[in-house]
Amino acid sequence: MTQLQATRIDGDAAIETRPGYAVRRLESGEESRWDAFVRSSPQGTFYHLSGWRSLIENRLHHAAYYLYCEDNGQIEAVLPLVHVKSLLFGNALISVPFLVYGGPLSSSATALDKILEAARDLAVDLGVDHLELRNQDAVPGDWLGKDNYATFRKTIDPDPEKNLMAVPRKQRAMIRKGIKAGLEAEIDRDTDRLYAAMLECKRNLGTPFFGPAWLRAIKEEFEDQVEITTITHQGRTVCSVMSFRFGNEILPYYGGGGELARELNGNDFMYWAVMERACQEGIEVFDYGRSMAGSGAYRFKKHWGFEPEPLQYQYFLVKANSLPDLNPANPRYRLLISTWKKLPLPMAGMIGPPIARRLG
Repeated sequence: MTQLQATRIDGDAAIETRPGYAVRRLESGEESRWDAFVRSSPQGTFYHLSGWRSLIENRLHHAAYYLYCEDNGQIEAVLPLVHVKSLLFGNALISVPFLVYGGPLSSSATALDKILEAARDLAVDLGVDHLELRNQDAVPGDWLGKDNYATFRKTIDPDPEKNLMAVPRKQRAMIRKGIKAGLEAEIDRDTDRLYAAMLECKRNLGTPFFGPAWLRAIKEEFEDQVEITTITHQGRTVCSVMSFRFGNEILPYYGGGGELARELNGNDFMYWAVMERACQEGIEVFDYGRSMAGSGAYRFKKHWGFEPEPLQYQYFLVKANSLPDLNPANPRYRLLISTWKKLPLPMAGMIGPPIARRLG
């Protein structure tokens, strides 16, 4: 591969070259190299995998710039970036939108510096408002930061009973109520019941959701790395969750239910069922994912005995004068949220996907 000096990412052109180093954009056929690096990195996550690039480009129609830095043909850093433009929510280059974690992975300080410099140059070239890195750990440099999100991760025991006893008493009682009510956990091969549960859950929260094709595409892309657990009661769907498996971790991601889930403590039972199955199959880490500080989801995870770990989201401002504020408490979005909660489900399902794909 010829090394070319360039300031823009264009096809196979390098963004920057120094002796031995080049930053390039991931091309079709290179996914296995990328994913091998992600899986070998101590900071690598399911959300860094290359499969998200095709999903976001083909299903959500955003331009993806998956950058990697190589030294003499060996990848030393990767940084997945997506350009999301919206009249309501702004114009941003994000690593990674629609997902929990992102930011760069690197095996050397030099490669990290070069790929971050390339990301800033790209943000300027694209004319975005800001560049956003959804890091777990902060990167060096003069980046602006926000700490309003936290993630919840915990090592679990191979013994389900020990995990159950590790849940604080009040929340453990909720799980036992679900068991006593006769709730059952089923593993789904398709995403139909998951979509129905998610649509109702998101409508009730005042949030647009993707169409059913998005969930199907994720299942098809990642295959056995995706597990769908649906909770039922006397044949009725109570709630459902899509979880991702990555190394020794399980990551419940898209999950929810409606009124029946609240009546029967379905959500507590559902996450317990995911944890129980995971530990029995040798999974060692349960990743509850991110939540905004002070939110209901944040409190729910703390009640399970998980301690919040602040996420180090960092920003480089290009055209913006201040950090983005995509917060449900922002008065700008209150009317949208309150209106969405009142929509009939069929209408929410029809008009939600075009809006959801712009949220990032």
